[in-house]
Amino acid sequence: MSIPRKPAEIFEGSGSSVLDGEADVVEKGGSIVTDDFISGASVVLELCKKFNIEIAILAESSPSCGSSFIYDGSFSGNRNPGTGMGVTAALLRRHGIKVFSQHEIADANKAIHATSA
Repeated sequence: MSIPRKPAEIFEGSGSSVLDGEADVVEKGGSIVTDDFISGASVVLELCKKFNIEIAILAESSPSCGSSFIYDGSFSGNRNPGTGMGVTAALLRRHGIKVFSQHEIADANKAIHATSA
């Protein structure tokens, strides 16, 4: 993938459905980049395991990092709230890592203190 990457959204699903093979991540031009997103998420998970990371703060709305909402795959700015979680966020949560958005710093801080207590 290029850096910066082209706009991408999860089409008809969430990060969990991408991991389960039920949805794809698609660039605005129509290219399917699902494998790239799964590969990137796997690298992040391995780094979390290597460094014993238990809590992650990720960027909300991203098809990779969204923790409470992502866009709906139509490239129209419509949100997919509730079930809308990005690929990396979903993979980390599946492996017991607590995921927060950049808007949930206070909650992440509480989780850090609860973990270290």
